[in-house]
Amino acid sequence: MKIDPTVLNQEDSSHLLTDIVIPRPIAWVSTVDEHGIFNLAPFSAYGIVSTRPMVVSFSVGIKRDGQKKDTLRNVELTGEFVISVVTKDLAEKMNITSALYPSDVSEFEKAGLTPMRADFVKAPIVAESPVNMECRVIQSIELGKPSPSYSLIIGEVLCVHIRDEFYDSQTRRVSGLKAIARLGGEQDLYCLGQDTFRMKRPSL
Repeated sequence: MKIDPTVLNQEDSSHLLTDIVIPRPIAWVSTVDEHGIFNLAPFSAYGIVSTRPMVVSFSVGIKRDGQKKDTLRNVELTGEFVISVVTKDLAEKMNITSALYPSDVSEFEKAGLTPMRADFVKAPIVAESPVNMECRVIQSIELGKPSPSYSLIIGEVLCVHIRDEFYDSQTRRVSGLKAIARLGGEQDLYCLGQDTFRMKRPSL
């Protein structure tokens, strides 16, 4: 079977791609608005752009009514954000923050999470998360014609906060994180990356 993406509606296109691109790590993105209200929302269109400089990206869809989500509006306003890692024990709280609350409502309060002051950006760190990355926007790219349906946010990591228990200062490696990821778009499935195998890269 061959599928032409251009003939699919929004729902079918979303289901097809999110059923194929799995598992997808979750960027739990915190921002702040012009009134100082903290916003927190999860995005599973997220990944590494480069490692030196350390750059990550995530994309934000437009609301069904055509309005921008709070995350996108705040990122465009401040040029800053924080990405927190979602672990298994934070899954339920992350799910609470996925609801479309009014702009004057803080998801931190709704989910019972603790906003903590960051070092370089005004957006808060999620104190309960074992890993937080302070980021500054490098570029924002609007996707979709004639009117944008997504915005791709590319940001440089300014500082990584990680609990000592997960970081080996001698090997400089991170281990033990029980981070969760999204699976198929329609089934609301998540997973833990614990079914693993090892395979060495060949040397020529």
